[in-house]
Amino acid sequence: MTQIRQYLESHIDDMTALLRELVAVPSVQGDAEEGFPFGREPARALEIMLRECRKAGFDVENVENYAGSADINSLEAQLAVLTHLDVVPAGDGWSSPPFELTQVGDKLVGRGTIDDKGPAVAAFFAAKAVKELGIPLKKGVRLIFGTNEENGSADLAYYRSKRTLPPMVFTPDGEYPVINAEKGMLRVYFSAKYSGIPVRGGTVINAVPAVCSDDADDYFGRSAHASTPEKGENAITKFLDIQGNLHPLLNNLSELFPHGEFNGRSCGLGFRDDISGDMTCVLSMLNARDGRLCGGIDIRFPLDRTKAEISGIICEKLRSAGFEIDSCEGVEPHCTDENSTFVQALLKTYERVTGKNGRCIAIGGGTYVHEIEGGVAFGAEYPGEDGHMHSPDEFITVGNLLKNAEIMAEAIAEICGQ
Repeated sequence: MTQIRQYLESHIDDMTALLRELVAVPSVQGDAEEGFPFGREPARALEIMLRECRKAGFDVENVENYAGSADINSLEAQLAVLTHLDVVPAGDGWSSPPFELTQVGDKLVGRGTIDDKGPAVAAFFAAKAVKELGIPLKKGVRLIFGTNEENGSADLAYYRSKRTLPPMVFTPDGEYPVINAEKGMLRVYFSAKYSGIPVRGGTVINAVPAVCSDDADDYFGRSAHASTPEKGENAITKFLDIQGNLHPLLNNLSELFPHGEFNGRSCGLGFRDDISGDMTCVLSMLNARDGRLCGGIDIRFPLDRTKAEISGIICEKLRSAGFEIDSCEGVEPHCTDENSTFVQALLKTYERVTGKNGRCIAIGGGTYVHEIEGGVAFGAEYPGEDGHMHSPDEFITVGNLLKNAEIMAEAIAEICGQ
C-alpha cells in the first residue's frame, strides 16, 4: 500500500531517533539483581521501547523485565512479532563507537542495528503505521520484546510460562524471504587442570573469536557468527596451530579443532543433510584461569540428527582429550511447514513489496522462534546482504530500515486484515 510507504518515509527521522536511543544502551547481559533478571541495561532498553508503545496508544505490559508486550488493538492476539533488545558485547575493531549510532552514507552503524534493535524499531513503526492509518484488522496483533535472546532466551521461556503466545509468530531475527528450518544447536563448556602458558580467547560462545592472546603474543582472526564460521577466521585455532605443542591439552585441542576446519569432522562429526547442509563446530572460547583451562564449543547440526547423538560424540572426544564436561545444553532442530497458510502469506507479502521471488530457506543460526512450534523468521537481512551481525561495524541501511517496516506492516495487514 502506497499509504504505508508514505507514512514510514514521513517518520524516518523518528525511526532513526529511536534507534539511536536504543543503541546508546549497552544492553549486554549483566549481573542479575532484584527486579532485573539480566542486569539493568537490558531492562533499560525494554522500558524505552515500552514507553514508545504506550505513547502510541498500545496496550503495554512489562513481564518483570524478562520481556514486554504491546497489543496494537483490542482483539485477541493471533499474530505476534517477536524481537529482542539485548545485544552481544561490542568487541574490538570498530570504526566508530559501538554504542553510538553513526551514520555513514546510507548506513546506520552501531551494536544492535541489525540484531535486533533496528528490526524492533521497524516492527514498532510497522504496527504504528497500521494503527494510525486505520487499516482494518479482524485479528489481534502483539509486539513482543525480549531481553535475553543472545544468552539462551531465558526471557522467552519465562514469558511463555506466564503468558500464552499467539498461534502465529514471526521474528525479524534472521533473513528474508522466510526461514522455516533451523539446525539443532549444542553448546558445550569443558575444563581441565592446567599449568601451561596463559590463554585468553573468545568472549561469547556463539561467535568466532577474533583475538587469542598469551603473555607474549596476540593472534588475530576475524569475527563471524558461529553459524557461519567460514565467514571468519578463528583466532583460537590459529593460536593452537602455532602453540599447541607447548602443552598436551593444547595439542589435543589442536587435533580436535584444526585451523580452517568448520564442520567438526576431526571431532567425529562432519554430518550434513540435503535441506540444511553441512553442520558447523566452533571452538569459540578458551581461557586459562584459576589453574584450569576452560573452553566452549558452539555446534549447529542438521535436521536429521539429534541432540543426544551429537552431544554423545563431542563429549566423548573431549573426555578422551583429558577434559571434564562442565555443561552440555542445546535444542533439537526446528522446522515449520512451508505450505502453511501463515508461511505462504508471508511469502506473498515479501514478493508483493520487493518484487522478488519468495522461498523458504534453512539456516544454521538459531533464530528467536527456534523453540516455538509453527514460528518462522521473516527478515531482517536480505539475500546476499551482510550487516556484520555480532561483528564490528554492525549496520542497517536507512533504506532497509524503511523496507523492513513496510514489509512487516504489509504482513500484518495481509494476515490479520482478512
